[in-house]
Amino acid sequence: MPKTKTHRGAAKRFKKTGSGKIKRAKAYASHLLGSKSPKRKRRLR
Repeated sequence: MPKTKTHRGAAKRFKKTGSGKIKRAKAYASHLLGSKSPKRKRRLR
C-alpha cells in the first residue's frame, strides 16, 4: 500500500515545532478588516 500524501493546503498553514507541537496562524485577522469593528480586531490580536 502506498504512503498517504500530505494535504498540501494544511502543509502550508501548519508548522511543526522542534518539540513536536503544531503552530498555526490566527484566522479572520489578515484581510477585509475595514468592515470589522476596532473591538473585534483588537480581540483578534
